[in-house]
Amino acid sequence: MKTHSIAIDGPAGAGKSSVAREVASQLGFVYVDTGALYRAIALFSTEYPSVQQFLANLESDCHLELKYFGGTQCIFLNGENVTDKLRTAEITMKASELSALPQVRAFLLETQKDIAKAYNVIMDGRDIGTVVLPDADLKIYLTASAEERASRRYLELEDKPDAPSYEQILADIQQRDYNDMHRAIAPLQQAKDAILLDSTNMGFHEVCEEILSLAEKHLELE
Repeated sequence: MKTHSIAIDGPAGAGKSSVAREVASQLGFVYVDTGALYRAIALFSTEYPSVQQFLANLESDCHLELKYFGGTQCIFLNGENVTDKLRTAEITMKASELSALPQVRAFLLETQKDIAKAYNVIMDGRDIGTVVLPDADLKIYLTASAEERASRRYLELEDKPDAPSYEQILADIQQRDYNDMHRAIAPLQQAKDAILLDSTNMGFHEVCEEILSLAEKHLELE
């Protein structure tokens, strides 16, 4: 049976994960949060005092599983559900740094491809349409201004203890954009056949409806 795939790429904070999760639910697709996979790798790396030691143990000692409970993706690292540990600022920034390493990207590449062969998927990340799923049925490059992305993130975190300032969040986003776009391996860029969707002045549901409309046009869904 032929499977269908939708690739959503874009910079940090563009809303890729929340949009992809909702659209996957509407279409009955499996949502694959590739950013969470990289953050799980980053969490694993904290067990080692150096990047060299981390890489030396990556293949043998890092075992990742995706499990779905009620349509929600959970990440298991060596048998432990670590989903709730992956959204700290430290882990997020470390994931951005480690994603530039070819060993890390190669480790996750086949995992992501295998999932797409087995299920109808929506996969979001930085290089899905360019590297992971170059033959995806629909490719979208979802972006927004850095200021808008920082504002959204600030509103998510403002009620939490030790929440960073808007200025800190903006600086982190700008640094992550630079890291992602300038890494030597699979830099963040819009695939030539991807549809650009700028959500700076769009609401969440507007973005979802636009992608659902595009899916109807580009995918032969039963």
